[in-house]
Amino acid sequence: MQQRTAALAGAAQLELVSGVIQLRPEDAMVAAMLRGWRAQQMSRGLKEDTIVARERLIRRFHEFTNEYPWQWLPGHMDEWSATLTGERHLAPSTIRSYQGEVRQFTEFLIDGRYGWATACEDAFGTHPVAICHEWNTIAHLNDYEGDPEARPFTREELQRFLDYADDQVDRAVRSKRKGALAAYRDATLFKVVYGWGLRRTETSKLDLVDFGRNPKARQFGRYGTLNVRYGKAKRGQPPRRRNVLSVMDWAVDAARDYVENVRPRFGCEEHPALWVTERGGRVKPSEINARFVAYRDALKLPKALVPHSLRHKALICHTFDRKWYR
Repeated sequence: MQQRTAALAGAAQLELVSGVIQLRPEDAMVAAMLRGWRAQQMSRGLKEDTIVARERLIRRFHEFTNEYPWQWLPGHMDEWSATLTGERHLAPSTIRSYQGEVRQFTEFLIDGRYGWATACEDAFGTHPVAICHEWNTIAHLNDYEGDPEARPFTREELQRFLDYADDQVDRAVRSKRKGALAAYRDATLFKVVYGWGLRRTETSKLDLVDFGRNPKARQFGRYGTLNVRYGKAKRGQPPRRRNVLSVMDWAVDAARDYVENVRPRFGCEEHPALWVTERGGRVKPSEINARFVAYRDALKLPKALVPHSLRHKALICHTFDRKWYR
């Protein structure tokens, strides 16, 4: 007796209704393919926003080619990529992402386990083929493909920036005006961004409990490691976690002083966030950016410098210390 195996989520036999005559069989097949792809992605735990965005892109590619998926050819990818580059002027990383999503959809269709190629052959006498190849898609050759103008700080620029942040605390204290606590918080925040090589969102979402001990660096006490729980995620995946080891004495001293002596004065003992506002909330990434821009422009530093430039500088300084960045 032959054993039957259960169909995979997204398989043609689960999405196509047998025995029903469709008025527009081609359009019905495309709709079934997209339903199947959605089911397959959901079975992998991808987020709804990611699935919706991918489906929208496939519909745009379908509209561009004016052909059905079983009629798509590598030349269609060539023409579409040229349009993205020449007319829409998209960044290489964006184009590669779009190409990757079309590749994933077509690979899903031609995968024999899902049965779409057979279904198309039976219905239309042809079947989908691979249209994305190494000669018509952008290869991922560099770790960083953003704007080359978003450069790291020089040593002099970094010192000026951090000194200016400290000066804002002294000025607020001397003038006895409101904002001294916030200025102290922000000065420490930028030191932590640099000291542990963080992104804005990662920094914003830090909690007090994210600092921990490192048995090999007992001198730092409970500030020997930093658990980054909201690292940059791959598309459709949850945030990636990583532990960053503390190496800069002065950065650890700044973080310890803020946590133990300054943060309690905000009156937010029950709030888990490391960076709190005077109204009892969590500092947002946009607020980090706004304060950074205010300091940068006050110093007349190049506008090419952005908060991520602090991370770039940190990574450059610690490139050869493999223990620092894990």
